[in-house]
Amino acid sequence: MRPSNDPIVRRSGATVTRLCTMALLAGLSSALCGCAPLALTVLGVGASMGVQHTVNGTAYRTFSLPLPQIRKAVVAALKRMDIAVDGTTKLASGETIVARAPAREIEVQLEVISANATRMSTAARNGLLMDAATAKEIIAQTEKSIQGTQQPVLARKASVI
Repeated sequence: MRPSNDPIVRRSGATVTRLCTMALLAGLSSALCGCAPLALTVLGVGASMGVQHTVNGTAYRTFSLPLPQIRKAVVAALKRMDIAVDGTTKLASGETIVARAPAREIEVQLEVISANATRMSTAARNGLLMDAATAKEIIAQTEKSIQGTQQPVLARKASVI
């Protein structure tokens, strides 16, 4: 059969093609919308493996170590990142470390939870804006410092009687 030269037939064929394309796009859109919650869940699970959470740009992490070991690891991490420590302030339940980098003011609070547990919160500010990425990286570098200072547990040989 030969294509028709009738403009009405050609127009209705183009309309059918447009309708099919729109239906296909609508179907794909609704099918792919279900993937967004799954992707966000996977992203959330992966992100929570290191830093426990962030609120308003402040990153938090609890360590199973006493405050003096965490303080030492924080200072080493800041030094490795070339961030100058301005000073520390003792608090009733811990201490605050204040540091400075170009265009950043950093505050690390260490809170004693128990003799062997310390909560660390880190805030990095760039003027009025919070810098969550820098806060998270300070915690990540602190974890790295802790891993470098802890002695590996040696496997004990089982004794045979």
